[in-house]
Amino acid sequence: MTELKGFGSCMGAATVVNAIATGKGAAFGIDLKTEAYVTLRKDEGVNVTIDGHPSEDTLLAKRCVINVLDTYSDRAYRGADVRTFSEIPISKGLKSSSSAANAIVAATLDALCCNGDNVDKKEILFIGVQSAKEAKVTITGAFDDAAASLLGGLVITDNTKNEIIKRTLMPEDLKVLIHVPDFSIRKRDVPVDRVKECYQESEIALQMALEGDFAKAMKMNGKTQEKAMNLSGDVSDMAMKCGALSAGLSGTGPATVILVKENDVKRFQSCFCDNLIIADIYNGTVE
Repeated sequence: MTELKGFGSCMGAATVVNAIATGKGAAFGIDLKTEAYVTLRKDEGVNVTIDGHPSEDTLLAKRCVINVLDTYSDRAYRGADVRTFSEIPISKGLKSSSSAANAIVAATLDALCCNGDNVDKKEILFIGVQSAKEAKVTITGAFDDAAASLLGGLVITDNTKNEIIKRTLMPEDLKVLIHVPDFSIRKRDVPVDRVKECYQESEIALQMALEGDFAKAMKMNGKTQEKAMNLSGDVSDMAMKCGALSAGLSGTGPATVILVKENDVKRFQSCFCDNLIIADIYNGTVE
């Protein structure tokens, strides 16, 4: 056999508590999907096509494939063709990198296992996070983002140890409304020192999340991060005035995530002139 083919997919996620200041973060899964198709070859070289984004950097995808091959392959296969398709806007704070890394790692493992044999999801997370660090597309290692997008539910993690502190279901009667501005914020442009100054606020928000008040934690974290990122906060303010359960900047932005009851979706669409992505909570399976 000269080629092996594999498929992997992963959801997106949204921030409850940003991990930059404390090393600990919280995020929950949303059902915007990334799909990855990997064909392993015996000749060297990894070719990557990111559908709809021909100029996007491909280093993360390459590191994901190479790290899987270095860990699991008998070196018979050293090259690959990778193609990804995603519903997640890139560089908006919606965990597009974590979702892509998980999907590509899963697809590469699927190809090696030939019949999609089950692989421990922790292995997918660890390889994806390692690859993200090597590709410099993350500040914290993004273990919270990676875990929430792969496993679903609300996930609270210690990113310094790649450990899950707590994982619970999110209420499934909520809709996720996402306001996505027409500009992006790359990791290299994040004012890390200013974000790290928010240590105390991040600690408080994390404790709220641990105690089950994810809505309050998300709102507090969002306002804190908006200030640190020098973003206006007008969208989250308007969302709360309209009666959202919670609203806040996701990651380092610029997207704002709004949580509302399902029967409130149309009202919020009219408030924001339909300029919203609508998604469901992704809870995965809590074991």
